[in-house]
Amino acid sequence: MPAAPSIAGAALWMLGALACFAAMAIGGRELAAELGTFQILFLRSVVGVLALAALLAGRGGLAEVRTRRAGLHLLRNLAHFGGQYGWFLGIALIPLAQVFAIEFTAPIWTVLLAMLFLGERASPARVGAVALGIAGVLLILRPGGEAVSPGALAVLGGAFCYALSYVLTKRLVATESPIAIVFYMTVMQLPLGLVPALFDWHWPSAAMWPWVVVVGLTALGAHYCISRAMALADAMVVVPMDFLRLPLIAMVGAVFYAEPLDPWLFVGAALMVVGNLLNLRAARAAAR
Repeated sequence: MPAAPSIAGAALWMLGALACFAAMAIGGRELAAELGTFQILFLRSVVGVLALAALLAGRGGLAEVRTRRAGLHLLRNLAHFGGQYGWFLGIALIPLAQVFAIEFTAPIWTVLLAMLFLGERASPARVGAVALGIAGVLLILRPGGEAVSPGALAVLGGAFCYALSYVLTKRLVATESPIAIVFYMTVMQLPLGLVPALFDWHWPSAAMWPWVVVVGLTALGAHYCISRAMALADAMVVVPMDFLRLPLIAMVGAVFYAEPLDPWLFVGAALMVVGNLLNLRAARAAAR
C-alpha cells in the first residue's frame, strides 16, 4: 500500500539523507589518510553486502532479487562505480563544499543523456537547465584559475558517471525492485574495488574500522532515506531539500577541516540549483 503524502515526513527522511551524506563525506576524508580510493570502495561494498544479507535473510532470501537483466545491472554499476571513484577521490583532494557543488552537475548531465538515449524531449526548460548548469560549472572551476585541479575534474567526471547510472536505473525500475537494484550495486561493485585495491593493499588501522562501517552504512542509508522521502512527497518538494547538502557540508568542512568558503562556489552552485528547479517545475507542469 503506498504511503500517504506528508511534507513533514519527507522533510524528516531528507534530514536523514543529509546526515548520511555528511557522515559519508567525513568518513571518506578520514579513510583517505590511510587507504586508497579503490580500497575504500571495496570495504564500503563489503559492509553493504553484509547489511543487505542480513536484510534479505529476514525477507525470504534471494528470491526477491532474482533478475533477467544482469547485463544492464552490470552496465549501470560500472557507471555508478566510476561516479563513486570520482566522488571519493575528490573528497581526498579538494574542499568538501567544492565536491558537493560540482556534484550538482549530475542532474544536468542526466537531462542531456535522457534526451540522447531515452528520447526525452529537449524542452526550453531543459535547455535552460543545461545552460545554467554549464555556467555554474565554469564559475566554480574557473578555467585558467587555481580552482581547476585533478580533484575537481575527478568529481566532474564522477558526476557524469552518476548521471549515466541514473539513466540506466530508469530503464531498470520498469522490471526491478529497489532492493534488487541496491543488491546488485553492492555485489557487483565489490570485485570492481577489490581487484585494483590488491595492487596496493594494506589493512586499515584499528582507528579506521569504525569509519569503514560509517561509510558502508551511510551509503545505503542515504539511498534509502531519499527513496522514502520520494514516496511521501513530489520531487519538486524533495529535490530542493537535497540542495541543503551544500551549505551543510560547507559548515562541516569549515568546522572540522578549516576549509575556506569560496563565494564563487556558492554563486555557481546557485545557478545549477535554479536550473534544476526550473526543469523540475516544467516537468511537473507538463505532467498536470
